[in-house]
Amino acid sequence: MTLYFYFARKFTVIFLGILGVFFMLMALIDLVEQISRFSAKGVSLSQIFELTLLNAPKSIYDILPLVMILSTVSLFLGLSRSSELVVARAAGRSALRSLIAPVSVAAVIGVVAVGMANPIVSVTSKRYNDLYDGYRSEGTDVLSISSEGLWLRQGGSEGQTVIRASRANSDGTVLYDVTFLAYAPEGGPVRRIEARSATLTDGSWTLSNAKVWPLTAGLNPEGSSAEHETLSLPSTLTLDRIKDSFGTPGVISVWDLPQYISQLQEAGFSARRHAVWLQIELARPLFLIAMVLVASAFTMRHTRFGHTGIAVLAAIMLGFGLYYIRNFAQILGENGQLPVMLAAWAPPVASVLLAMGILLHMEDG
Repeated sequence: MTLYFYFARKFTVIFLGILGVFFMLMALIDLVEQISRFSAKGVSLSQIFELTLLNAPKSIYDILPLVMILSTVSLFLGLSRSSELVVARAAGRSALRSLIAPVSVAAVIGVVAVGMANPIVSVTSKRYNDLYDGYRSEGTDVLSISSEGLWLRQGGSEGQTVIRASRANSDGTVLYDVTFLAYAPEGGPVRRIEARSATLTDGSWTLSNAKVWPLTAGLNPEGSSAEHETLSLPSTLTLDRIKDSFGTPGVISVWDLPQYISQLQEAGFSARRHAVWLQIELARPLFLIAMVLVASAFTMRHTRFGHTGIAVLAAIMLGFGLYYIRNFAQILGENGQLPVMLAAWAPPVASVLLAMGILLHMEDG
């Protein structure tokens, strides 16, 4: 057990050191980019520094697999150069048993990252996006979601309502040139409303200069239409749900995602992107373990055998390849071309199996 704790402590120190180096490097690069982006807009240096600090957790969180690979490479290269790995094997510790400590540390880091770091990253990312949009638009520009406008859908006991607006204000509380198309619970359209603007309040939309056309069978919609200077419609939407549904799932904590997915589905939104992201996050510890196994498969060898640089390069390139395969599977899952569970869990499981195959071949082949 003493040897395992020694390997685990050594791996943890190396991981934290590399993580700190990357944090400083990425923060400095991001600070320079933020200064060049916002210096002409009158944003102060303290505000730019705040943006940099808010964006740093997400940047570090995204490169955890790379940090894990480099930490494993550094660990086993150091053990090989000092002959500690040779001594461990001479004492009867096989290569797989020597991996228990770094794999356990990687699992703990993955669990801590998902359970504790993910909520922190979601909060800082959301705050960063809000400040970034505010500084970029200077608080006056109108947000255009797409060339066709903003599309929403809300649900309730009276059926679904499809909402289309040509544009929205910067914080999404007001929609302009908006159309509401209400559907009965059975699925048929029952009412169409057009308004100059719609303001989202607690539990309702407040429409101005609205015109209502009933779409009931047997009625002339134009003849039965009515105009209202102000009209209030009930709503199950909130500002946060509207903004988050069109933003990245990463701004929502992994602890809040299951409930949020249920709310999206109840309101009629597609929650597939959020469901894939949730499973990707739950599979993160397994993927970090795979990165440790991949790196160790190429570096658990004595340096006297030579070709150390090629082995390190092969480990890093294979890790990058598996990382991009995971991202590609995530895209396929979000597009509906792969089932959610398959898109999230297949790459980590395949990576572990591939790394174990390479490791067994290198050691016992």
